[in-house]
Amino acid sequence: MAFGVFGGAPGAPVVEAEPGRRSPVALLLLLPGIAYLALFFVVPFVSLVITSLQAPDPFGDIGRYVAAFRWENYVEVMTRYWPHILRSFGYALAATALALAIGYPLAYFIGVKLRRFKLLQALVLVLVIAPFFISFLLRTFAWKQILSDNGPVVTVLQSLTILPDDARITGTPFAVIFGLAYNFIPFMTLPIYTSLERLDVRYLEAGSDLYSNPVSTFFRVTLPLSMPGVISGTLLTFIPASGDYINASSEFLGSAETAMIGNVIEANFLKIENYPVAASLSIILMTAILLLVAAYVRRSGTKDLV
Repeated sequence: MAFGVFGGAPGAPVVEAEPGRRSPVALLLLLPGIAYLALFFVVPFVSLVITSLQAPDPFGDIGRYVAAFRWENYVEVMTRYWPHILRSFGYALAATALALAIGYPLAYFIGVKLRRFKLLQALVLVLVIAPFFISFLLRTFAWKQILSDNGPVVTVLQSLTILPDDARITGTPFAVIFGLAYNFIPFMTLPIYTSLERLDVRYLEAGSDLYSNPVSTFFRVTLPLSMPGVISGTLLTFIPASGDYINASSEFLGSAETAMIGNVIEANFLKIENYPVAASLSIILMTAILLLVAAYVRRSGTKDLV
């Protein structure tokens, strides 16, 4: 028997409620967010694209540029700076892998092993978040002092004959990758911890009851259930690491041989003042990151994150 939505006699036609119209209040609530995105993302992005197509002023001083459609800027920067682009993504990928290797066990320890000890769990979480209370520059500069030629790390390694007397750590790819991983480990650890903290440990107990060894339980149960956190953590680490220009700077942990694309953009914007080159590199960097992230998310099977 069919009844009306609000009751009624048997056999009465079912009355379907009309879909509600969008409330003007909801649109008004969206306006501040839309205005913010338009002002601080769309407008700067359009300005960046226009700048990337500018050409040198043929009748002006050096360093002056005029509006044009000089798409050759992209070809020139790709031809000249492709090693920096590859180096940036290589360093970012290595730093992301290192941060994952450190952050996942740490997140597992906090989210699963310390679940019954709430006070200790909160304390360890504070220790993970504590670096955020110190400036990014200060943390990186501190590691420059620690890894310097006369610092404790090099001195100890040389005394143990692990490093030659003329070897150094700062200014090497290892120092840059280490600095990137260190600075972004909290971005890797916290999303994974969020996924593992919601993990039902009864699944792990069921794996043991079914005679599964710990390694098999990890790869078949724990890792798949924590994959959303792993994907979020790797994205939050890889994206900022790709455009970082502090760790690879010769003033901190890097050198001229370890310069990343962020260092080139920073130099062209602030020092050389070659704005079309800097803008072109910025557009290329954003496009490459977007394509890599989209491919990674699609490959991982979590398309909702795109």
